Amino acid sequence: MSRKIVIVGGVAGGASAAAKARRTDESAQVIMFERGPYISFANCGLPYYVGGQISDREALLLQTPEKFHQRFHVEARCLHEVVRIDRAKKAVEVKDLVSGRTFAEPYDALILAPGAGAIVPPLPGIRADNIFTVKTVPDSDKIKAFLDESQPKRAVVVGAGFIGIETVEALCQRGLEVALVELQQQVLPPFDRDMAAFVGKHLEEKGVEVILGDGIKAFHGGERAKEVELASGRRIPADLVILSIGVRPEIKLAREAELVIGPSGLIRVNEKMETSDPQIYAAGDAVEVVQLVTGKKTRMPLAGPANKQGRVAGANAAGGDFTFRGALGTAIVESLEITAARTGLTETEAQKEGLSFYTSYTHSLDHAGYYPGASLLAIKLVVEKETGRLLGGQIIGEKGVDKRIDVLATALYARLRVDELEELDLAYAPQFSSAKDPVIMAGFVAGNISREEMEIITWDQLEELRRRGGEVQLIDVRTASEHSAAHIPGSRLLPVDSLRENLSDLDPNQETVVYCGVGFRAYLAYKILKGHGFTSVKNLSGGFRTWKTAAE
Repeated sequence: MSRKIVIVGGVAGGASAAAKARRTDESAQVIMFERGPYISFANCGLPYYVGGQISDREALLLQTPEKFHQRFHVEARCLHEVVRIDRAKKAVEVKDLVSGRTFAEPYDALILAPGAGAIVPPLPGIRADNIFTVKTVPDSDKIKAFLDESQPKRAVVVGAGFIGIETVEALCQRGLEVALVELQQQVLPPFDRDMAAFVGKHLEEKGVEVILGDGIKAFHGGERAKEVELASGRRIPADLVILSIGVRPEIKLAREAELVIGPSGLIRVNEKMETSDPQIYAAGDAVEVVQLVTGKKTRMPLAGPANKQGRVAGANAAGGDFTFRGALGTAIVESLEITAARTGLTETEAQKEGLSFYTSYTHSLDHAGYYPGASLLAIKLVVEKETGRLLGGQIIGEKGVDKRIDVLATALYARLRVDELEELDLAYAPQFSSAKDPVIMAGFVAGNISREEMEIITWDQLEELRRRGGEVQLIDVRTASEHSAAHIPGSRLLPVDSLRENLSDLDPNQETVVYCGVGFRAYLAYKILKGHGFTSVKNLSGGFRTWKTAAE
């Protein structure tokens, strides 16, 4: 007798589970219920569809029920919502959203892939007809129709996460004036503030009004909102509002079925993607994920892990023996020609875990400087102090961010130390990289710190020292023209190339901090001073570029 597998939800987790279940057991009966109108669509591509980069709407629809049945012999029923799980009878209660009919569907194995829904807080005026979310294809259809028919001039995007800043780009490309509002004191909350600052300032340079540390209080204007009132009392005119506040996992079914819900508020699963009921599997944004760096279960609503989890759940529900170890949280986003990527732990996350770590900043050109078009990549590494093991990395830049973050993600998966980054054999040609790739340069610098070849001070440590009124010789080792253009207040100019001739002007026993543009010349100055008996010298990690972006 063939096995019957029922899947709740489509898109990344559910569709992957259905396809893998079929490949594992050709004789199994596989049924997938999706309450929306599409079983599988590219939700990550929705902002680009709104902005016009993706012009073909059908390109977003990765599968249709007809194609899915033809290729995988999976019965995919859209506009069917599973409303209850009867674990004792091993059946689900399903509502046909078109006819209203309710029926029971038995299963041998059940896979939950309910995903997560967009958060829409109960604020005054939030039901106005020009306020939208960007979570589904119908959401995007509504936004595009509104843009085409109403020709709005001013937009407010609420929430500066990944979807928020992608939507900012889409609206800017449609010619709108855009204000971006974020409750936290930075754009891109999943990043450290000092790295996110590069993105925030770039968006401002591109004409976006970035409002940080302020929330939404209400929307005014009646059926069509005309103003967005902030918690501070400020009012912003708006013809269009996009809510990108975040997503909430859909765990109602699992909770009502008394499946174990973890402390993170997500469905608890093991490495086989089994829930607390061994006949029920779960995958996607509603399940806990093991963070591979810490080994702890956490929330990680990303398409990559969801697809892998679905694959494992589908295989095991069909009698296979697959495992999903966890993920690193590797993610990347681009907006208005700046790209931000992260993997592993941020500094903020490492602090919350109580880990002993240090951070290292580097700024390297994405390819050889003598080849036209090179631009800087800002790289931040988080490193375990005792072992030198890489814990996480963040990269901001215009080009080449994607391949560097993937190198760091692979290094994290392999549990490499930062000094081992120095030894990586990466491809080089002048239009692609430098002989010392930015990742290798980051390894050199972080490795020097691990080996205690160089002592550093970070921008925030320097600011704290200055706030306390600490006595420090702050030396700018750049050129006179660079110092004249902009410098850290209170710093003294002593260019590195003439530093040896001016050592008598300095106190070798006083705490000394040297800085340059990005850190290399200051490293040379550090070595000169240490070689001449200076007892307490630190190099400002990431140099003036990091300080100016993060501290000002």
